[in-house]
Amino acid sequence: MINISNLSIQYGGRFLFDDLSFAITKQDRIGLVGKNGAGKTTLLKLITGNIRPESGSITFEGGTTIGYLPQEVKTNSTKTVYEETATAFAEIQKLEQEIAQLSEAISHTEDYESPQYYRQLQSLSDLQDRLHHLGAGNRRETTEKILKGLGFANGDFDRPLREFSGGWQMRVELAKILLQQPSYILLDEPTNHLDIESIMWLEDFLSNYNGGVVLISHDKMFLDRITNRIVELVSGKMYDYRGVNYTDFTQLRQQRRETQINAAKRQEKEIEHAEMLIEKFRAKKNKAAFAQTLIAKLEKTERIEIDDVETAALKFRFPDAPRSGKVVVNIEGLNKNYGNTKVLQSVQFSIERGEKVAFIGKNGEGKTTLTKIIAQQEPPTNGLIQLGHNVLIGYYEQHQAENLAGNQSVFQVIDDAATGDMRTRVRSLLAAFLFNSEDIDKKVQVLSGGEKSRLALAKMLLMPINLLILDEPTNHLDMQAKTILKQAIQNYNGTVIIVSHDRDFLTGLTDKVYEFNNKQIKPYLGDIAQFLEERQLQRLDELSLGMRRSNASETAVQMDEKQKRENVRLLEKQIKTQQNKISKTERNIADLEKQVAEYEQTMAADDFYTTHPNPNQYLATYNLLKTQLDNEMTTWEEQTIQLETMQEEKTALEQ
Repeated sequence: MINISNLSIQYGGRFLFDDLSFAITKQDRIGLVGKNGAGKTTLLKLITGNIRPESGSITFEGGTTIGYLPQEVKTNSTKTVYEETATAFAEIQKLEQEIAQLSEAISHTEDYESPQYYRQLQSLSDLQDRLHHLGAGNRRETTEKILKGLGFANGDFDRPLREFSGGWQMRVELAKILLQQPSYILLDEPTNHLDIESIMWLEDFLSNYNGGVVLISHDKMFLDRITNRIVELVSGKMYDYRGVNYTDFTQLRQQRRETQINAAKRQEKEIEHAEMLIEKFRAKKNKAAFAQTLIAKLEKTERIEIDDVETAALKFRFPDAPRSGKVVVNIEGLNKNYGNTKVLQSVQFSIERGEKVAFIGKNGEGKTTLTKIIAQQEPPTNGLIQLGHNVLIGYYEQHQAENLAGNQSVFQVIDDAATGDMRTRVRSLLAAFLFNSEDIDKKVQVLSGGEKSRLALAKMLLMPINLLILDEPTNHLDMQAKTILKQAIQNYNGTVIIVSHDRDFLTGLTDKVYEFNNKQIKPYLGDIAQFLEERQLQRLDELSLGMRRSNASETAVQMDEKQKRENVRLLEKQIKTQQNKISKTERNIADLEKQVAEYEQTMAADDFYTTHPNPNQYLATYNLLKTQLDNEMTTWEEQTIQLETMQEEKTALEQ
């Protein structure tokens, strides 16, 4: 247990929170919420000891360990992805050394009745229990499962970590925390760098984790799937909602606020009445004592405060879209390579006027690359891409907020981009995006991530557009800002392409989903909820080969019988499909082996090179067949491993 007692901390003379007290247990899945600046990140840093409070204390039970993932992590590691992840086993290595030393000491003990001997035996037992809990015997397998769950492929394990972006390096840090299995996991905006499949895998992992979890997130669905307790920081106080998820909390918070408002109104009327009586009687001798009593009572009255929740909201809508041609984007046979690396292959689809489509898939599958190609930020390697008549593009890049000029003020960013009549409406536009008269003079470099995102969105509204391309627009936006942005997109009469990992944001927003997978793109009619239901990803995350609990039967016990039967039925369907895939691959292998054998028999002839009309071409075809055979063998191995995983999971569920 973590006990937080009478905790207080202030910045700039203002208390973030004062006299804060609560406890965290290993059964808790806490969502830490509150408006920006309420002190959520500060509280996590206090728990980890990165900063110290002005007063109060934080105490831990003996043996408590903490795993903390901040919003941003800087690493200068020269190791490979696997080597860096494996540093998580430092505790295991230390335990193994201590066990070896203690075992050596016990082996030389002669007095088997001494208190020291019994203490050594107990210590050895405790160390071995902890080593077993950490899974020391299957480190490689566990490491690979977690890395795959977080989106890494087998080919990534031996690549230098420095070759990966900051978001992928953050995943390695998260993997290290999950491998360490600390008593409590503290996560600050963990979904910002994850794709949908990895987020769903992480939901499953954290929901079944044998320890406490405290997380900060603006992903409503992520919070709903994991949390069983919400702790809200507001106006220096804390409100603790046990046994609820985020959706339940919002309803209870609204009830609390309405109660406060009504109580404050009643108190205000009582104060006004008392002040009227004081004014009426204070000059009368026979009522002066009564007036003084009322004055004393008023001075002791503690005014009811209404919590300072975030009530300001973005107020904007996208301008009406100039009319474009019926076909807005047409792509045929498009390929994109970076050197020898193929990112997109034989892509073919079209988007018509007024459609709202979502690009989804694992990170690295080419979603951002294709948006850049459509936005004419970079060319395809080959193939056809055509924009329709009068298409005007508004492009919000994934890291556009970071590309704003840091030495400019908020006002300068918008004023420099504004033209014509918009020059006179700069302040109004900034106010609609929650930048007040003091904020507009701030330098961009001191803005928060959410403020930079709002500024980048405001800048994009300065020009007429009818094709809106948004690449991860919700990163760093709070829930209220995301809701307003979603409404603005729903009301927009132009064409929209959205890349996002936020399922709640995408739900009900698009009418078509394009899934990026293995360099190909496949369309699905409907929104993200229909897509996930069709792909059966809500419960059985087949895309990520999700990591299951080491004790699958324990998980099965926790399910009700109806859910178990449904999961078994879905697995049986998947197993049958997988078996059909394997049969097809085996037929391909047999056919290729036959062809290779025929070629080898022909080439074995002594006069092959002198009598064959084109021996070099024949040899090239033979090598191609060999390559195809090797590829099919690799595919068969991967399919067989997946089938075994499915069969093991089905067996565990049936137990």
